[in-house]
Amino acid sequence: MAGRIPQHFIDTLINQVDIVDVIDARVPLKKKGHEYTACCPFHNEKTPSFTVSQQKQFYHCFGCGAHGTAIGFLMEYENMEFVDAIEQLAADHHIDVPREDYQQEQGPDNTGVYKMLELAAEQYQQQLKQSQRAIEYLKKRGLSGEISKDYAIGYAPDSWDFIFNQGKSATEIKQLSTAGMLIEKNGSPGNYYDRFRDRIMFPIRDRRGRTIGFGGRILDQGEPKYLNSPETPVFHKGKELYGLFEAKKSVRNLDTIVIVEGYMDVVALAQHGIRYAVATLGTATTGEQIGLLLRSVKKLVFCYDGDRAGKKAAWKALENTLPLMRDGYEIRFLFLPDGEDPDTMIRQEGQQGFEQRLQNATPLSDFLIKNLEQQTDMSSMDGRAHFAEMARPLLNKLPESIFKDLLNESVSKEIGLHNKRLLEAAPVRTIRGNSIAESKGRHLRITNVRLAVGLMLQQPSLVQEIMLSDELRVTDIQGIAVMFELYDLIKASPELSSAAILERWREHEMGGYLNKLLHWHIPGVDDKETSLIMLQNAIEKLLQQVKDQRLEVLLHQSQHSDLNEQEMQELKQLMQRDNTVTDK
Repeated sequence: MAGRIPQHFIDTLINQVDIVDVIDARVPLKKKGHEYTACCPFHNEKTPSFTVSQQKQFYHCFGCGAHGTAIGFLMEYENMEFVDAIEQLAADHHIDVPREDYQQEQGPDNTGVYKMLELAAEQYQQQLKQSQRAIEYLKKRGLSGEISKDYAIGYAPDSWDFIFNQGKSATEIKQLSTAGMLIEKNGSPGNYYDRFRDRIMFPIRDRRGRTIGFGGRILDQGEPKYLNSPETPVFHKGKELYGLFEAKKSVRNLDTIVIVEGYMDVVALAQHGIRYAVATLGTATTGEQIGLLLRSVKKLVFCYDGDRAGKKAAWKALENTLPLMRDGYEIRFLFLPDGEDPDTMIRQEGQQGFEQRLQNATPLSDFLIKNLEQQTDMSSMDGRAHFAEMARPLLNKLPESIFKDLLNESVSKEIGLHNKRLLEAAPVRTIRGNSIAESKGRHLRITNVRLAVGLMLQQPSLVQEIMLSDELRVTDIQGIAVMFELYDLIKASPELSSAAILERWREHEMGGYLNKLLHWHIPGVDDKETSLIMLQNAIEKLLQQVKDQRLEVLLHQSQHSDLNEQEMQELKQLMQRDNTVTDK
């Protein structure tokens, strides 16, 4: 098993690669001023809104919000994993990818486990061809041979040792056991029997197409109706999704994914032309699964039964989605009529009817607000206060974004706080003339923290010419922790480019926020002297804000209790400073 790619190699590779060359080789670019443009490869458009900055080594689409570095482009355009994109860029530049030796940490080599799982999948497919009963079952469910082949559907015969007999040695039998295909008999170490018997078999494949587990559906009556592979060294239910590999393989420019609850729902939708559905593996949709999907597409539709259990599962999915929300993402919830599931609905309505339901699905913001409204009396002041208290922790889960600002405003209006921000203790100071232009004409207000972070991102060399006071580090000003994290990183690694810094934040919850600030056009940022003055001014204003907050605390404290000598001295100095600023 290969070791980890060293971080310093990734940083160096990004500095050597020109994003213009990477993208132009796949999407022809035209020079326009200091940037390059093209029609966006990630959504349909007639007028180019896709821009590439050679200076920032960054791409951005004003239409759909797609953005990132050369690595991110390859991942999105070629449907690559992060490591695959690194290896592709390195190969294009004739550079060998080094690997760190993590021999002690990486655990056993699972190559044999993957091999035996693939063998099992092949054997199940062969058995399906020989079982008329299994074939008739699939036909009855409306599945064609083509769909069965595309999803590698098979059949586990009614045998206690069919898969056991595929192991030709003690090692292979042990690997089958490790893969979850065999169960050891109680009190008989080394004696095994097959886990799956007389079931339609759905291979679960990872993003590379490797079989990592199975879901088995019983043909007749019996329990459990579905039986899944257990957790193994290669299969973790909370991290994988059934059908994701097939969806990426079938849909070239995949932009939407529908999340359903069952294997049969996925293949039934595929049978009727909707080849972009995936299923969770017998568990609630986890944050890791949602994050995996949002690295592939910008739009998700969670599809559930309309009963109480479906609403509960949807709410859990909403809670797990909130920390991952970024501007440009579209999350919706579709609730089907009682007694229906995607399998039955698609057979009744066909592709067009079901896709119309998907289009009309409830946006995440509406679902959140309506669900909370149903739990309280919105006609009373107490009820609206209760609504606010329920909404507060949910809003706090959201990363800084326009979406958060808009949802905050919607929640505020629901409880009658018009034109006020529900969760902020003090109004946000904006810097006139500075805003981040977003798609559809919306703007994000720029605070001093955002300006400082944006300048450090776009001109990393500025960091070597400033010092951030520890007085700022201990404050609770929104965004200050990210500012210091960025500052400390650049101080320690002054050679990092803007693109390399972004890649360090790829999996960070604030990654989208930093992407937005790198894209922002700050007037005068190209001139280092002007940029430095702007950065110093922003930091000075932040220090003033900290002192203002401290002055308010001491004044409030003095009205309720005596201040000690040190606090009195501090209050006097702060008031003198305040008077000096006022005189000026």
